[in-house]
Amino acid sequence: MNPALLTSAYLGPVHYYTKLYAAPCIREERCEHYVKQTYRNRCIIAGPDGPLALTIPIEHDATARPATRDIRISGHGNWRHRHRTALTSAYENSPFFEYYADDILPLYERPYTFLVDFNEALRQTVCRLLELAPRVEVTSAYLSEPPAGHDDFRESIRPKTDYASDPAFRPVPYWQVFAQRNGFLPNLSIADLLFNMGPEARLVLRDSIVEKK
Repeated sequence: MNPALLTSAYLGPVHYYTKLYAAPCIREERCEHYVKQTYRNRCIIAGPDGPLALTIPIEHDATARPATRDIRISGHGNWRHRHRTALTSAYENSPFFEYYADDILPLYERPYTFLVDFNEALRQTVCRLLELAPRVEVTSAYLSEPPAGHDDFRESIRPKTDYASDPAFRPVPYWQVFAQRNGFLPNLSIADLLFNMGPEARLVLRDSIVEKK
């Protein structure tokens, strides 16, 4: 796999984490104009009635075009409590929730100001739990074009883009809490894979990567 150019992501999807698993280097874009309705502030988990989107509210001036690195988290709607409750309700009966909840959930109690800092703390925690050690470099200026030899996933890894557009990613099924009710739901947040599969999540990431011929 080539080096990858990614955005910041809130408990990003399996697709996103396959790049962290396999790419020799990650460039994380933080200098682009912030884009709404993306994985930057949204993750999708499996609820009892199907996919459930959890969105972090942000402070955003509609007349400005701030960079992602400058986006501040809003305290509106007591979202930290709601997201913790949603994660607990969705995964408390999963095989590995009790092993990882004490690493993930306390991060929601910390007063992060900037979205990218909260996302970074979650990513580092997830990577530590999965024993992943990606080489991640944060951009200091907007990259209008990806560096030579890099694959650009800034626009393609997002909720409204079909993951099938990436020929290097084919999500393999794994055990999910509500699969008997909803069937297998592919490409959910890494939290779904982590709580359901534990250490075997690494194998799911590996097997979801299609090698170039």
